Amino acid sequence: MTEGNFVDYVKIYVSSGKGGKGSSHLHREKFIEKGGPDGGDGGRGGHVILKGNKNLWTLFHLKFTKHVKAGHGGDGGSSRSTGHDGEDKYLEVPLGTVVKDMETGEILFEITEHDEEKILAKGGKGGLGNWHFRSSTNQTPRYAQPGMPVEEHDVILELKVLADVGLVGFPNAGKSTLLSVLTSAKPKIADYPFTTLKPNLGIVAYRDFQSFVMADIPGIIEGAAEGKGLGHYFLRHIERNSTLLFLVPADADDIKKEYEILLDELRRYNPEMLDKDKLLVISKCDMLDDELKAEMKHLLNKELKGVPYLFISSVAQQGLQELKDQLWQMLNN
Repeated sequence: MTEGNFVDYVKIYVSSGKGGKGSSHLHREKFIEKGGPDGGDGGRGGHVILKGNKNLWTLFHLKFTKHVKAGHGGDGGSSRSTGHDGEDKYLEVPLGTVVKDMETGEILFEITEHDEEKILAKGGKGGLGNWHFRSSTNQTPRYAQPGMPVEEHDVILELKVLADVGLVGFPNAGKSTLLSVLTSAKPKIADYPFTTLKPNLGIVAYRDFQSFVMADIPGIIEGAAEGKGLGHYFLRHIERNSTLLFLVPADADDIKKEYEILLDELRRYNPEMLDKDKLLVISKCDMLDDELKAEMKHLLNKELKGVPYLFISSVAQQGLQELKDQLWQMLNN
């Protein structure tokens, strides 16, 4: 899937169908002089329903959908016949879709399971026919209920990628390269910052036919929590990941400082993110000889105090199995 086809934010106006009117019909038949009321009920208006689909990864199919309207319910008829129900409108969305009210910003609900259905706009109830209003004192009521009106909303659909492991790092840290080596995903890779502009997902194959999902999140820059760069668009995708893999290149000026800046951006965006399992991975370690690596380990043990870390090289395929083992253990603890 190309980056242009990855859409994780759409605005839609939705409107349910109105309920049909109840009938105020009086029974007419030969040789029956005063037929009683026999007006039927109106049909229910159609719902607008969101449905989870595990085979969708993006909201691209809704990118050009601005208005969604369900069908109106039919009016009731004679002989107590009920009007037809309005046609429901289904919108299929990927798992991890959050629905917000555009006006208030309030989260209405989220879709996280396959085939899960939630009513976004409820169809109006059909009105009752005059048959319901007959009584001993009013044997020929000539009135019936109107149908209930439509329900309409302006909503925002926001996708937060569902993945087990999220790759977090500055631009050009080697996240896309790592994803391409561990999975069959083919993200765009180049030697300039912000090559990745949309999240990429890949399935990491593990021992005994087991697997887990890894997401390559576009690079974070300092100030991302305030929306710098495209901070908010990137950071919301990390909220769903149960484990965060912080990637810092071995040639960084100060590994500890880069790690702390990334942690601080997550804390300022949503403090709950710091409760997730974290693993620091120093990439591009093929540039280091054994002596330099030992020196860096000694320094990191002193500075990071208990933060788990690993050295890897995606290009030279070093430390990748150890990384998968560590991630699997963290995911299944």
